[in-house]
Amino acid sequence: MLPLAGSAVQWAMRAVKAIIGICAAATVIAGVVGCGAGRAEPDAQPPKLLPPTEKVVERASNKVEPDTRAISTTYLPKRETVRLTPRRAMLYAPMAGGEWAYSHHPYITSFKGKLYATWSNAPKDEDSRGQRIMLSVAERFDAWSTPRALVTPPASAGGLPVVMTAAGFYEHAGELAAYFGQYDIDHTHTNLGYVTTVDGETWTPPVYMNMPVNANEGPRALQSGRVMMCGNISFLTTSDPAARTGWKMTGLHLPQHPEFEDNPGTFWGVAKNRGWSAALCEGSFIQTADGVVRMMLRSTGAGFRGRLWSTLSSDEGLTWSDPVESEFPDNDHKFQFGRLKDGRYFYLGTPDPQPHTLRSPLILSLSSDGMVFSRHFLVADEPYVMANGGRAKFGEYGYAHAHEHGGELDIIVSRQKEAVEVLRVNISDLAER
Repeated sequence: MLPLAGSAVQWAMRAVKAIIGICAAATVIAGVVGCGAGRAEPDAQPPKLLPPTEKVVERASNKVEPDTRAISTTYLPKRETVRLTPRRAMLYAPMAGGEWAYSHHPYITSFKGKLYATWSNAPKDEDSRGQRIMLSVAERFDAWSTPRALVTPPASAGGLPVVMTAAGFYEHAGELAAYFGQYDIDHTHTNLGYVTTVDGETWTPPVYMNMPVNANEGPRALQSGRVMMCGNISFLTTSDPAARTGWKMTGLHLPQHPEFEDNPGTFWGVAKNRGWSAALCEGSFIQTADGVVRMMLRSTGAGFRGRLWSTLSSDEGLTWSDPVESEFPDNDHKFQFGRLKDGRYFYLGTPDPQPHTLRSPLILSLSSDGMVFSRHFLVADEPYVMANGGRAKFGEYGYAHAHEHGGELDIIVSRQKEAVEVLRVNISDLAER
């Protein structure tokens, strides 16, 4: 694997810090693992490295006063909600005994009249060596292409392949970018990269951004025009509308951990050192009318109490309040907050805390102001039978991600971290009654 820009000493320090954090976390927090159609292969040429971008190390993470108006929901587990009847399309489902039987971290978007889906794919176990990025494309919802490898992992310094994680899409000026994170199996040498296309057929070789973040969502524009991208507990912002350069790395690791690498093995140590009662990861945000960016966080580990945590930024991601536990229920699971084209805010996830890690039912909740989510829809709760075992494989509706286009809301999920399915909801079914 090509090293990130920077001195060998800096990378050695990062590796030592990562190992210390992992060892400390292992003794204190025991949690759930996981927080964790072109023709030319995009990695056929040497990857391009961008110049180093700024990391904001001087900003403390507690400069914003906590906002008492925390995001809340009226959803009550096991209570009756409006049941939707989405159309369904299975993109990937390995047969029993088949290879490449782990699939997770799915994302979906539309581009120039087609749908694009990407996800992480490994031979058997979660976040194992050789985990790659897959792509499937559809001109019609019910006619998806055979999935293929969009990006394959390069070799680490030891000669073995690294781990790659899909990180979403972003479109700008007629060009679509597919982002991914990568790190070595010991949770060092973390880097964020992307490949791009202008026609949906031919993709560029990987471009590495020299940001040590395994991102949780693709870039999203803020009210000012700045762009933000979420990691686990670090958050990236840039004034570049193309979301390519000028990134600043801020987040909850500061100021104690200025050399932090944000990947599935490192946030545990930060939680211990900061004294949080649970490990936090996989942030997703909305920005309300008052300009406040409201980042919600998954809680996990021994301190999990069935709730999301919250941190706020009043300067569009440059500084963050100390995180606090909210009343918003959760199943120890990644989720998505966002906004529909009609202005309503949405939450997509599995808010029933029990049974723990079942990740069902899949619920879509709506809010007019982004503060109280009061309309709830049951998207799906049908079970999927896993065909192939593997490490950390579970969850009926994993890591749901939604994309709105043409009056439809397409929702992509992993099924038991094995299959990948898309569910289509008509926006008209979400109208006020």
